[in-house]
Amino acid sequence: MLIREREHFSRNVMVSVRVSRMGKTRVVFIDPSAKVNSSYYCNIVLEKGLLPDIRATCRHYRWILQQDGAPAHTARTTMDYPKKKHIIESHM
Repeated sequence: MLIREREHFSRNVMVSVRVSRMGKTRVVFIDPSAKVNSSYYCNIVLEKGLLPDIRATCRHYRWILQQDGAPAHTARTTMDYPKKKHIIESHM
């Protein structure tokens, strides 16, 4: 068996995914050239990425969008996003 080592690796890959007892979402790959600010996070990662799968999986069950302390998560527009989109709660 011949094993060939890679000389170059990607510096980093940023992804977002939701995992719960009800299932998981597709992995959302963040564009390497993107500046992940509140607008990108809400419009691309959540609205076009995670929320369709969450809504399909959870349907009529209550669920919580829990986020960490990343700047895009703690921005005022991101914190207001769940109310605007009728998401039950948001936790950091």
